[in-house]
Amino acid sequence: MTQASSQLSFANTAEIHTVQSALETKSVTLAYEQNVIAKNLSVEIPNGKFTVIVGPNGCGKSTLLRSLSRLLLPQSGEILLNGENIHSQSTREVAKKLGLLPQSAIAPNGIKVIDLVSRGRFPHQKWFQPWSEADQKAVELAMQATGVMDFAQHNVDQLSGGQRQRVWVAMALAQETSLLLLDEPTTYLDIAHQIELMDLFQDLNRVQGHTLVAVLHDLNHACRYADHLIMIKAGKVIATGSPNEIVTEDLIKQVFGLSCLILPDPISNTPLIIPRGRAAKTS
Repeated sequence: MTQASSQLSFANTAEIHTVQSALETKSVTLAYEQNVIAKNLSVEIPNGKFTVIVGPNGCGKSTLLRSLSRLLLPQSGEILLNGENIHSQSTREVAKKLGLLPQSAIAPNGIKVIDLVSRGRFPHQKWFQPWSEADQKAVELAMQATGVMDFAQHNVDQLSGGQRQRVWVAMALAQETSLLLLDEPTTYLDIAHQIELMDLFQDLNRVQGHTLVAVLHDLNHACRYADHLIMIKAGKVIATGSPNEIVTEDLIKQVFGLSCLILPDPISNTPLIIPRGRAAKTS
């Protein structure tokens, strides 16, 4: 298949959705002290979709996710959660609506899987309220959904990297939120565990109806699993839309400075990005 025909097939199979957003930024300026990362940045996260934020190192991906999760206060503009400024809502209120899997999350030494997942119930707890049947059910369902029930009594630090990531996802699910934010969730995992985790996220989205937002480095993972891409460069949104709609060789060159060939993925029929690199120059 030629480059032109392969790109045409992506466009023909694209589906355009008009979906109301529950989480968005409006003209935000994001900075760490005097180091401005993004100015007048506006993004919308479509409900019920798996959104992936991609871009080169240092472009502001994780900074944007931190702002969406209420961990970073914008210098200007606002972040809206269900139409209300996220910083006007209490930590507990936000935690009932939004779960976060941070980058390189670290569990307390010696904590068991069941105890870490149970911490996801914090937003629903009140002072001196005993552990309820609803709490227990939420924890069990979260562990079943992520396949960690067999590890319930294991120490978290004894698990493999992929298993630990699943436990952290289970803790987020135990919050019973419809919106999950994932900051580079596959970092440091081998390829088998990466695919296992991405399949889990896809199931959480398509089967259980969670809205997911992830920062990823792997463009082919992003293209295969995302419904909605946000491409960022130097703190600015360069393109948004489904992978089939927006991913082209010119866009990858513009955003990443990478010369590549794009073919249809034989498994998912999504864009498959093949770097040209030195091999193309010497062949």
